[in-house]
Amino acid sequence: MNSSVAIKEVSGGPNPAVAGWLTISLVTSLVIALYAEILADLAVEWWSVPSSSYGILIPPLAGYIAYMNRRALFAVPATPDLRGLCLTASGCFFLIGGHLAAEFFLARLSIVLLTAGLVWTFWGSGRLRQLMFPFVLLCTMVPLPAIVYNAVAVPLQLFASEAATYAAQAVGVSIYRQGNIIQLANTSLGVAEACSGLQSLSALLVASLIVGFVENGSMLGRVLLFLLAAPLAISVNVLRITGTAILADYRLEFALGFYHSFSGWLVFIVGFGGLWLLGKAIFRLTGRRA
Repeated sequence: MNSSVAIKEVSGGPNPAVAGWLTISLVTSLVIALYAEILADLAVEWWSVPSSSYGILIPPLAGYIAYMNRRALFAVPATPDLRGLCLTASGCFFLIGGHLAAEFFLARLSIVLLTAGLVWTFWGSGRLRQLMFPFVLLCTMVPLPAIVYNAVAVPLQLFASEAATYAAQAVGVSIYRQGNIIQLANTSLGVAEACSGLQSLSALLVASLIVGFVENGSMLGRVLLFLLAAPLAISVNVLRITGTAILADYRLEFALGFYHSFSGWLVFIVGFGGLWLLGKAIFRLTGRRA
């Protein structure tokens, strides 16, 4: 009598999903250890420098957007691609170059390039494309180099002073300008670096990227909105300085008291509202992505 014996093989290999997440955890831990000092220094600048304070919101916002897009992300098969090592190497080169040249901007930006390169290497170009917007958003968290910031801030101060002077003169205020100092009949107002509009400019440029993503605008519409965010931020700031000059001519304590503090918040509120309306109009004309 013949009998057959069924032999069941039990696989003792590791679970691919578990191994994948262990690899991600290990690589993430190594990246955090490598950039611990840089990230701590960047967090201090976000907290202490008003012009860079918007950056503290960027990482959690980028993470939230990636999380909301997780279904589309994991729907793309993970296909490791060694070409991603080129981008990873570029991130390492930026990190080393930033340390050697004492250039914080390059060293800080390198973490975005390095992370994008690792995603490309382990997950492939398809998943990198799904995460492209969060990575672009993360690039904006890095404050501009000091040399660029100073080169932009001074011309903006002078332009804001000049434009506000013309606007105040147009409504009958006796006013003239010397550099970034606005001379009134009873006082003088200095347009400081904080009033140059650079803070609202940086925030509105980042907001234009977010509005374009939320509204699912076309690429043309997103580019137009990003370009128009700069003149919008400058215009709103000029209105703030003009209002301060008019109030100072009428009642000095009004201009230097509550209004001066409140107008800073008012600039952001009006700027964001105007940007959202501008985005609605642009995307109505240029269409939205499928």
